[in-house]
Amino acid sequence: MPIPADWPTTEAQALAEQERLRPLVRAVDDDAPCRLVAGVDVAYDDDHDLVVAAAVLLDRDTLDVVEEATAVGRIAFPYVPGLLAFRELPAVLDALAALTRTPDTVVCDGYGLAHPRRLGLASHLGVLTGLRTLGVAKTPFTFDHHDPAPDRGSWTPLTDPATGEEVGRAVRTRPGVKPVYVSVGHRIGLDTAVRTTLDLARRYRLPETTRHADSLCRRALAEAQHTRTPAN
Repeated sequence: MPIPADWPTTEAQALAEQERLRPLVRAVDDDAPCRLVAGVDVAYDDDHDLVVAAAVLLDRDTLDVVEEATAVGRIAFPYVPGLLAFRELPAVLDALAALTRTPDTVVCDGYGLAHPRRLGLASHLGVLTGLRTLGVAKTPFTFDHHDPAPDRGSWTPLTDPATGEEVGRAVRTRPGVKPVYVSVGHRIGLDTAVRTTLDLARRYRLPETTRHADSLCRRALAEAQHTRTPAN
């Protein structure tokens, strides 16, 4: 999996690309169906310049796995907070391209509009592909929130402390379990993003899309490391 020739290589280039793409995000619902939902996730081996992405396609009604794919390549960008999409997206795009069916929605393990420049991985991926996307993160990044009520489905706004803007929601997917942090990616409204997250997280804190993609990319990374390790 080669890194695209025009992919940003410096922090300044990446920041400029985020500023260019940010106005293209559509934070509103459309009327497209939402039966096939993909989860994407990434695992790294920085010591060996190795990244693996996984895309797992689920039936939204049954949560059964319909299809899965992985992509292996070199890390595309150094670690810089707020610019993680530039490390992950080339591999994620290849994993999605390896699916034989196009997802109606993609759930990213990360952020969308809940990002300092309103262009986290989910929004960046959505703008590049045209797919409907949302972000479900495990931590609130740099944003403020109050703890939601303990009941499943409770939520509170995730706000930018500098502007007071609502950039996402802290959502309780399991009673008494710490929330996840949902934000719009592209072609979806925040209410729908929250409903979709709850529909995909029927038994566990994280959506089934994220759970399957995380497991698959970790297995694929272990296999890639094994094949690259010389035999003794």
